[in-house]
Amino acid sequence: MTPRNRPWGTLIFFTVAFFMGAYFTFAAVQGDFGLFRRAEIEAQSAELRAQLDTLEARVARMENLTHRLSDDYLDLDLLDEQARDVLGVMRSDEIIIR
Repeated sequence: MTPRNRPWGTLIFFTVAFFMGAYFTFAAVQGDFGLFRRAEIEAQSAELRAQLDTLEARVARMENLTHRLSDDYLDLDLLDEQARDVLGVMRSDEIIIR
């Protein structure tokens, strides 16, 4: 080879290496498994955990109410409240404010 052809080969090599590095850097940041996607997944995970905590609290409340209305344990105040809400009745000594 003549010395003239060598600079073109080196230039092509470094150009290809640069573009491959740029491509892999772009893929590492914005690809399907990149940094931005990871941040989205972590944000979605935090949101879903908050929803799970809310649902668990609601389930615990419903379990408590169910237990309080069961045959083994009867909360008369809760029974009275539920009956009034469902039937829409009131006692004669009560005053309703709307």
